[in-house]
Amino acid sequence: MLPSERITYSAIKDRPRLALPSGGRLAVWVIVNIEEWNPRETMPRTVLTPPAGGSPLPDIPNWAWHEYGNRVGFWRMLDVLDRFKIRAVLAINGSAIQTYEPIALAGRERGWEFMGHGFTQKNMQKVSDERADIAKTAGAIRQFTGRAPRGWLGPGLTETWDTPDILAEEGYEYVCDWVLDDQPVMLRTRTRPLVSVTYTQECNDVAMMLIQYHQATEYRNRAIDQFEQLYADAEASARIMALVAHPYIMGAPHRLRYFREALEHIQSRLDVVFWTGEQILDWYLGQAPQNSWLRPATEIQS
Repeated sequence: MLPSERITYSAIKDRPRLALPSGGRLAVWVIVNIEEWNPRETMPRTVLTPPAGGSPLPDIPNWAWHEYGNRVGFWRMLDVLDRFKIRAVLAINGSAIQTYEPIALAGRERGWEFMGHGFTQKNMQKVSDERADIAKTAGAIRQFTGRAPRGWLGPGLTETWDTPDILAEEGYEYVCDWVLDDQPVMLRTRTRPLVSVTYTQECNDVAMMLIQYHQATEYRNRAIDQFEQLYADAEASARIMALVAHPYIMGAPHRLRYFREALEHIQSRLDVVFWTGEQILDWYLGQAPQNSWLRPATEIQS
């Protein structure tokens, strides 16, 4: 299916009102991406260009740049999230659960949600067997947490033409790659629908720091500006805001304070809730239980 065939156009102003519990206006979810970069392959991103160009292997400076995030940066970010008592979502490579087991344990101990993020950090178009990769990722998460993942984020938000169909067939219930709305929306597949849960490319440290080359302050400033506008929009109907952070980026010493200050500003509002992706999913499915397209996937399968 073409993307336009998977999702029906809908003007947000014409939809039924969505209401959060207890008069809430905005649900915010924080996604921390935990990845394993294979030193035998070209690095997914770089901070230093090799002096003679090309893609030399091993690429020690760029592999180490990322590795710092999992060794040090994550733990700084964890302290911030603990301070604000925020349950985050780990978008985690299946292989990273074993490689960086202390990180996975920290998430599990805190009741964080584990979201599938590919088995390794590789474009889905370059994976040799997409279904096997998706199933293997789910299996790694299920083995570690005791629960199958409900959500999926493609590495680099990449998909093939078949990804949504495979995800639905492998038991996933929501996907984050379709960044096109401030509310969850339904995505058609060849079997049952997936929910597209609101994600972000704009309040994403990869876009800000590694592609657009902004100063570290941009993360805080943009997050606050995004939040204030969505909060105003939510007067008529609830909105969802995502904040995305990678330990090797926002966990760097000179950037961490701006991650903390963004969360501090957002949490100062009483009618804002910090949820996980599956909490957003269940809330959205419960908004219109009479509609078959909005029934939980477990109900549809039965």
